[in-house]
Amino acid sequence: MEKININKVIPNKDNPRIIKTPKFKKLVKSIKEFPEMLKIRPIVVNEDYVVLGGNMRRKACVEAGIKQVYIEKVKLPIEKQKEFIIKDNNSFGEWDWDILANQWEGEDLNDWGIDIWQPEKEVD
Repeated sequence: MEKININKVIPNKDNPRIIKTPKFKKLVKSIKEFPEMLKIRPIVVNEDYVVLGGNMRRKACVEAGIKQVYIEKVKLPIEKQKEFIIKDNNSFGEWDWDILANQWEGEDLNDWGIDIWQPEKEVD
C-alpha cells in the first residue's frame, strides 16, 4: 500500500456501478468525518493506476478536497481485472435489520448510507 496524489489515480470509465446524488453526498460526508477509513480500505488500482475498486470513493475524495489517497496496486490480467470490478461491487449479503435496529441509531445508519425505513411525511 502507498499514499499518492489523487490526480495520479485514474477513474475507471468502464466502472458499471454508479452512485446517485443523495448517497454520493453521504459518501463525501462520511469521508470528511472519517478519513482514516481511506487507509483501512485503500483504492485498488491496476499497474496503470486505473481504479479497479473504489471509483466512487475516489470521486468523493476529489469532492471532499482530499489531495492524497492510499492505494493498493495489483497486477492482474485483464480478465481478472474485469472479474475483480464486478465482485468488488457486488453485495452478496443482506442486512440483519433486527441487529441494526437494536445496536445502532437510525440517524447514524442513514448518515452512513444505509437506507432505512422512514415514515412518510404528511403533505398539507
